[in-house]
Parts: sequence; C-alpha cells; structure tokens
Amino acid sequence: QVQLAESGGGLVQAGGSLSVSCAASGPAVSRALSRTVVGWFRQAPGKEREYIGAISWDFGSTYYVDSVKGRFTISRDLVTNTAYLQMNSLKPEDTAVYICALGRGGGTYHVWGQGTQVTVSS
Repeated sequence: QVQLAESGGGLVQAGGSLSVSCAASGPAVSRALSRTVVGWFRQAPGKEREYIGAISWDFGSTYYVDSVKGRFTISRDLVTNTAYLQMNSLKPEDTAVYICALGRGGGTYHVWGQGTQVTVSS
C-alpha cells in the first residue's frame, strides 16, 4: 500500500511563496504510481475540504481550479516519487491544511496524506 507524506508547510507573509511536497513510499512505489493522478486539496478552519488541482503521474499534465490558477504550480519528480505544490502570490485566504491524495482518475482518491499547515499572514 502506497503512503503519502506532506512536508514544507509553514508561515509566510501575504505575497510570499511556499512549496509543499508530497512524498510517496511503499512497496514497488514507482509501479504503484503508474497510471495515477495526484490531487491537491486544502481545508481551512470551519470549511469543507476544497479541491485545488491535480497532476497526471505518467504524463505530467495538470489541472487547477480558478482560485489558484496562475499562482500555484503542481509538478512531480519521477525519480524521488514526490509531487510538489509551488504556491506564489499567497493570500491570507490561502491559509489551510494542504493535503495530497492519490487516485486513478474520475475524481476518486484512495490514498490520502496527513496534511501540512500553511498560514498566510496579512
């Protein structure tokens, strides 16, 4: 079973940048990641979890929701089996726990990380 672990969250001022990582581990992890999609979500206090984007592991194609398009970039490293979420021009409303998840497309995710806190101060 593949496991996901996020890291890299923290505190940043509005307008700043932060990168969050999502490392995949487990038996035959490279093979397990084939034909998957890594999605990124966030959950702010008192709010529902929000989908913000995803990347195809094999092809590297990406998708973003409008609220982060042009500011956030999702990438992946096939050697280290790590996905990244680069966040620029951060706003206080981006404050949330950021979570990565693994799925096989169609909007369904079956493996979830524990999340990492990102706080943007005004």
